Amino acid sequence: MSTNSVTVPDIGDFKDVPVIEIHVKVGDQVKLDDPLVSLESDKATMEVPAPFAGRVAKVLVKIGDKVSEGAPLVLLENTEASGSVVSALSTPAASKQERSESEPSTIAASNSERNLSRLDFTGVHASPAVRRLARELDIDLTRIKGSGEHGRVTKDDVKGATSGGSAAVAGTAGIPEIPAQDFAKFGSIETKPLSRLKKLSGPHLHRAWLNIPHVTHADEADITDIEAYRKMLDAAAKEKGYRVTLLAFLLKACVVVLKEHPEFNASPSPSKDTLILKRYYHIGVAVDTPDGLVVPVIRDVDHKGIVELCLELASLSQRMRDGKIAPADIQGATFSISSLGGIGGTSFTPIVNAPEIAILGVVRAAMKPMWDGQVFQPRLMLPLCLSYDHRVIDGALAARFARRLADILADVRQLIL
Repeated sequence: MSTNSVTVPDIGDFKDVPVIEIHVKVGDQVKLDDPLVSLESDKATMEVPAPFAGRVAKVLVKIGDKVSEGAPLVLLENTEASGSVVSALSTPAASKQERSESEPSTIAASNSERNLSRLDFTGVHASPAVRRLARELDIDLTRIKGSGEHGRVTKDDVKGATSGGSAAVAGTAGIPEIPAQDFAKFGSIETKPLSRLKKLSGPHLHRAWLNIPHVTHADEADITDIEAYRKMLDAAAKEKGYRVTLLAFLLKACVVVLKEHPEFNASPSPSKDTLILKRYYHIGVAVDTPDGLVVPVIRDVDHKGIVELCLELASLSQRMRDGKIAPADIQGATFSISSLGGIGGTSFTPIVNAPEIAILGVVRAAMKPMWDGQVFQPRLMLPLCLSYDHRVIDGALAARFARRLADILADVRQLIL
């Protein structure tokens, strides 16, 4: 058994990059490409993956340490690999050589071996983030010609392979790229760089939109009574330094319906032939920040009351706006809510936050005349926009989910049943 030091891979021109998260501890068993640590530059957060399967013998860094290319991060025990230092950009060459020497040259590589090559991308000059993106998009890096320095495969190369660009993989159907235009010839222009958040969230949203057959079901809830109750609680809360918002009630109401319809609190398995039902209720809440939307996660909503949720929402939103976000804050959601109620609108189609199954969008409530069987009564109606993965959820089930949610919001007493 050999022990190998996993080092910081080639991360471009960045130096003294801080370690923001450590994903493993001594004794952990890791698989190929399991994240070991996360680093954060001024442009992106990057995970350093395990270059081979093994056991963590020692963690050589701590959160806050600043590292550069070649710095040792983790000691991994590996029974097959040889050598003392392994970059996270490469896989153990010895094991590959042993496999090739033990196979007759007249026998073609099997499907499983081709799949293994596709997994480890042996010999490809690409960063961990690019390798991860390629696996998520099911792109074979070994068939892409890198456009970066010294033939490095970049994220743009991988994205181009999915969209029919110049780096497209041979034989892979893609979405035609929008033709480039010289906008300056039509008038004055200004080039504004995307924020780091948008650079990170953009590819994720694009993948979700391309992979999930989105359908949005619209309904509306009568929140006249719950709004009166909220205002009463909020008046008392102001004196104590916090606010009671409708979002807290939405969180609690969603949990009630998720328990009744567990298909919405689930994710498809990697094989796509089973559904993983989750028995915990962590709900993501889209927060508007100066750099773009962030979706922090409120954990164990079913175990928290309205006041506790309001305090947590206020604290979490402030940390998001201050840029004090940690990877754990945005991971593990089972369902999401995107609220535009403070801005306006009548409806929209929120994008499902894969691998979740559904997301609830709400906009500004409006007073409407509603027929009670005898006369029209003024009622405060909240639009509900439920987007869902049509591979798992059909229209009838989505309609039942939204209607049940509307019923609960119309009667606050159902939140304590």
